[in-house]
Amino acid sequence: MTSDNQDILYHVDSRGVASITLNRPDKHNAFDDTMIATLTTLFTQAAEDNAVRAVVLKANGKSFSAGGDLRWMQRMANYSVEENERDAMALAIMLQTLNTLPKPTIARVQGAAFGGAVGLIACCDMAVGSKLSKFCLSEVKIGLIPATISPYVVEAMGSRICRRYFQTAEVFSAIRARRLGLLSEAVTEEELDSTIEGLLSHLLSNGPVAVAKAKDLVRQVAHQTVKPELMQRTSKMIAKIRVSEEGQEGLHAFFDKRPAAWQEKS
Repeated sequence: MTSDNQDILYHVDSRGVASITLNRPDKHNAFDDTMIATLTTLFTQAAEDNAVRAVVLKANGKSFSAGGDLRWMQRMANYSVEENERDAMALAIMLQTLNTLPKPTIARVQGAAFGGAVGLIACCDMAVGSKLSKFCLSEVKIGLIPATISPYVVEAMGSRICRRYFQTAEVFSAIRARRLGLLSEAVTEEELDSTIEGLLSHLLSNGPVAVAKAKDLVRQVAHQTVKPELMQRTSKMIAKIRVSEEGQEGLHAFFDKRPAAWQEKS
């Protein structure tokens, strides 16, 4: 399945891997309100398509994304507070749609990833970056703050780290981004695609329902104190999935020493 527009490409391959590609290389894939709306639509489409088993967010050209488009920011400068709030909420909705997408998500990062692009990366479950890629939370350079992306970037990198980079707007390397938790892997340009293929191979060999529930599990238990209520809730989760159709298939396939049904299809 392929569906494209001028600025963003969407393609689902025979394995069920959806590629969502920023396609404004001449503008370093800077995004505006139209692209934000399109991304929201495509993330929702991937979430609701049962044939999609994983999503790769990537970009054509030298840069992953330079963040906000200059013309868009010029328009925003003339907006009222209320108009700016509506505009920012559209970005917030897009980011949360990506963050909660019930399929595994991987960001493929090359070149520059500045401003809001860091938010896109932080919303993905995994991110593989070229060792030559550079990152910057650049908003304060023009008197702004990274407000809408902040929940995801703080979750990815930690509040102490963000207290530095939100304020200094320093450019930092892929190696540092890997150490800080923004990237899962920092590899050579030549290794980008093979590393992502390795991750996809692992993901596609696992039960798709279990993968989705495992992703949601992290959200539900993160930062929770282990109390009887949480113990009861997680016990119910595992009990329910053990008796589910996919859980039963997985268990029987394991004991019968055969591939599970979803492995035969992938």
